[in-house]
Amino acid sequence: MDTGTHVVMGIALGGLATLDPVVGNDPVMRQTVMVAAIIGSQAPDFDTVLKLRNNAVYIRNHRGITHSLPAILIWPFIIAGGISMFVPEANYLHLWLWTFIAVFLHVFVDIFNAYGTQALRPVTHRWIALGSINIFDPFIFLAHVAGIILWRYGFDPGYTFLTIYFILIFYYIWRFKARSKVIAHAKSLHPSATHVFISPTFRWNQWHLVIRTKEMLYVAESRNHKINFFEQYPFEPIPDDPIINAARKDANLSAFLSFSPTYRWEVESVNNQHEVRFVDLRYRTKGHYPFVAIVQLDENFDIASSYTGWVYSEETLKRKLHLSTQS
Repeated sequence: MDTGTHVVMGIALGGLATLDPVVGNDPVMRQTVMVAAIIGSQAPDFDTVLKLRNNAVYIRNHRGITHSLPAILIWPFIIAGGISMFVPEANYLHLWLWTFIAVFLHVFVDIFNAYGTQALRPVTHRWIALGSINIFDPFIFLAHVAGIILWRYGFDPGYTFLTIYFILIFYYIWRFKARSKVIAHAKSLHPSATHVFISPTFRWNQWHLVIRTKEMLYVAESRNHKINFFEQYPFEPIPDDPIINAARKDANLSAFLSFSPTYRWEVESVNNQHEVRFVDLRYRTKGHYPFVAIVQLDENFDIASSYTGWVYSEETLKRKLHLSTQS
């Protein structure tokens, strides 16, 4: 989920924690658990600092080890331990427990996005992405905001957020069933499909789709229970081509390939200058595929510049490649 949603979820857990007598009956514990829950709800995304290095490192590692099974246990020890140094009178066990719930809930809800996480690492490095909830879901965000407002006007925070979370459980079940129906519909149109990649949007009845068969990739959209097809591309392994092989040595393209499960590529050569472009097919927006990896090579197949990330115009891409050349 987005940062704002994780923040309001942390506040909500701080309110929910008041149902715990050890927390609810102690003003110091209420404040301490609130701080721990807010930090814990953000902690797995602290790897965003990797953007300061470059996009390749960020894409390869974001939602990786910081969302893993060991991290879910380690983050609460770090956060609760650090807070206990400043508030030694706080009950450590209950402080750790609510911090753990905040961290676990962060990782759990991220699984439902199309981006996904490596939540079962180190058991498996496979990305788990259920694709049923958008990165920012207005209903989830506003439900938490409504709970915070009710709390502000005197409603019991524990029972308020307990009620909201019961509602959200049913919401998640409904969204997962809706996703499953869209996938089943796509497979009914292409019975030979080996995989359907699905990405939710802001609209409940609109989904991005990539339907993969043994021969083809079909880019489509499900809107109001009707599937519209846009483009189709041959599904084939990356060719053993000297230009592409040279480009694959680049860190940006390598990071893109480690993350993207369905893509197409093209090679353009002009005056002995070469450009290799990979685009992720899952995020088609207004006829444009914004998540890309670009590698530019000279006549000797040496890498001149490269970039991977989200680009919504060719002008922006040219500027980023120019900055890459300068760095």
